[in-house]
Amino acid sequence: MSLPMTRLFWLFARWPLVALHALGWLGGWAVWLASPTYRRRWAEHTRLAGLRGRERWASVGAAGQQVAELPRLWFGPPVPVGWEGAAHIEAALAQRRGVLFLTPHLGCFEITPRAYAERFGRHGAPITVLYRPSRHAALDALLRPARHGAGLAAAPTTLAGVRQLMQALRRGEAVGLLPDQVPPEGLGVWAPFFGRPAYTMTLAARLAQQPGVQVLLAWGERLPWGRGYVVHVQPWAQVMHEPLAADAVQAAAQINRAMEALIGRCPRQYLWGYARYKAPRPLAPGAA
Repeated sequence: MSLPMTRLFWLFARWPLVALHALGWLGGWAVWLASPTYRRRWAEHTRLAGLRGRERWASVGAAGQQVAELPRLWFGPPVPVGWEGAAHIEAALAQRRGVLFLTPHLGCFEITPRAYAERFGRHGAPITVLYRPSRHAALDALLRPARHGAGLAAAPTTLAGVRQLMQALRRGEAVGLLPDQVPPEGLGVWAPFFGRPAYTMTLAARLAQQPGVQVLLAWGERLPWGRGYVVHVQPWAQVMHEPLAADAVQAAAQINRAMEALIGRCPRQYLWGYARYKAPRPLAPGAA
């Protein structure tokens, strides 16, 4: 990352949320208008999900807001965060077993682990989140410190990273990941997502099936006019009403349905332009 871009990044970190969200809204529409490929993908994905009207069009600007708010979340002053369902986390932590958070590309998915770390991680219940390192070394070096902090650690998408997640669960700590992220070839199965086969990671189910692990579904809602965020938390059983299957394909389909249920709560804030149905990339050397 060039020095001017780095300085610009730090400048945006000091902006108020309302200004960043306004800038992001414009950016989201600019990308939508400038990229026919993105526009076609967005149209197809929203059609598959049955999204229409105002909710559908609002998702264009919301995608840009998700990008524009990142400098503030990573490097800026704290933002207001409310909770809905924090009692579920408290009950899970009281049992001193591992807790697995599953979060789709919905709303502000960067705020959920940070809010958890601020409220619970600083007091002896840290969280480790899975992330894909940037292909650009300079950008990765800039963001690496932002992904670590008091009560918050990050595990890369490598074999060592998966071991890090397993160890955290065995210690009775929390782990978080995005199960609707397309994994490399060989690390997933094809399962329905809004009625169309999507290559779906098996890691989420493997972690959920570890002895004693409790699964919570979470997402961060972006409030209008820069008022902050609300983190919503629900137990798996409250959303799905069925245990997770042992079969990998069945479990992946269940997790996809759980993500659909969360997305249905606020479809305007889902990243419909994400290439969810793309073919998996070849497995890189050292990847998990």
